[in-house]
Order: sequence, then structure tokens, then C-alpha cells
Amino acid sequence: MATQIDCNNEESFSYALQIVTSSVLPMSMHAAVQLDIFGIMAKCGPDAELSAKEIAAQLATNNSEAASMLDRILVVLASHGIVGCSVADEEKGNPHRLYSLTPVSKLFVRNEDGVSLGPLMALIQDKVFIDSWSQLKDAIIGGGVPFDRVHGTNALEYPGKDPRFNQIFNTAMINHTGLVLKEILHSYKGFQQLSSLVDVDGGLGITLNLITSKYPSIKGINFDLPHVYNMLLPTLVSNM
Repeated sequence: MATQIDCNNEESFSYALQIVTSSVLPMSMHAAVQLDIFGIMAKCGPDAELSAKEIAAQLATNNSEAASMLDRILVVLASHGIVGCSVADEEKGNPHRLYSLTPVSKLFVRNEDGVSLGPLMALIQDKVFIDSWSQLKDAIIGGGVPFDRVHGTNALEYPGKDPRFNQIFNTAMINHTGLVLKEILHSYKGFQQLSSLVDVDGGLGITLNLITSKYPSIKGINFDLPHVYNMLLPTLVSNM
């Protein structure tokens, strides 16, 4: 039996270690989104380079270690190309890292339409979803759906029982739809000949609103559960 990792297995071993620590990246991203780190960087200009200390100074915190802790998170993100990183010297000659936005991290900053991927990250990493993964093994052994086992109901009905999560879910859908459907409508012309369109499980009607705004002749019908429909904005209802 081999007692050392030979050169042929070094790449596999390295990848295996990445898998072991794979939760670090999404948790770091989630923290960055919650702290609006990318938004803070964007406000300083598209090409701004900021230290963790400069970013931390704009956070509502009295934690003296905030800059050091934030720097660790930013190093993780930089190692995955999510933020740029360069090294500069301070006046006393001590090197420090400067961070900048990349095309990836800019997707987590609100665009001209006020949407980004940040709310979708917040949804996927929310405790409601994360807790479900803990039941994956038990669901295989004992049957059932992990989400249902944890929360006692399915993922479609749960938001109606949890106002906090319902808000997070709807915000994520609004932002995700705003980003994706805009690109679809730019390329896809199949809606031009339609007179009516039904969106089953249409949520807050954002998809229909975007489609009917571009094609006013289409009558949109949004179909969803009562707890969803009750949150529809009057302006959206009038456009459908």
C-alpha cells in the first residue's frame, strides 16, 4: 500500500481537497452579498481598487477585527476570480491587498434596471434551503423529499407559511427574471404572433409584465397559489 501521494495522484488529491472545502466559496459569497461588498466597491467607480480596511470602514460595525476578517473572505473570492486582487505597499512599506470588481462580481451589483444576482444567492444560501440538504442521506434511506422532511410541507407551499422566506423568494425571482428574460426578449421573437399567454406558476407576474410591456397586444394570464397572487402589485395586475 502506498504511503505517499505520488505525482500521478497529486491533481486528484488537490481536487478532492477542494471538494472537502467546497462550502467555503458559497458561504463567503453569501456573506459578501449580505454585507453589500460589491455594491460598496461599485460606488467607488468601475475601476476602483479598495483595501479590506477601506471597505470595512463603510460597514455598520464596531468590530475592530472586521477588516482582517473581511480580507480573508476577499482572498477566497479572489482565488476564484470573483474579485480582482493586487498588492500595494503602504507608506511604512507593509504590503496590503487591493480588491476590484470583475465581470463576475459586477453581476451581483444592481444594474440599470435595479436587479442583480445577489437576491438569488441570498435565496439559495438561506437557512430554509440549506437545512434541507442535511436530510439528503436520510431521504435516500427512509424515503421522502429532504425539504418536506425538514419543514413538514413542500417547497411551493412553504413560502405561504413563512413571510420572511416568502419575501426572500419573491425578491430572488424578480431579480433573476429581470436579468434572464431581458436577454430572452432581445433574441427570441416567438411572442410576436400571440394574442394571449398563460404563465402557470407565474409568481408575482414579472415574466408576463416584461413580455406584455414589449408586446402590448398580448393578454397575459398569471396563474399561481393564493399567497402569491395576494402579493401582486396593482400596476402589474393592470398590465396583465
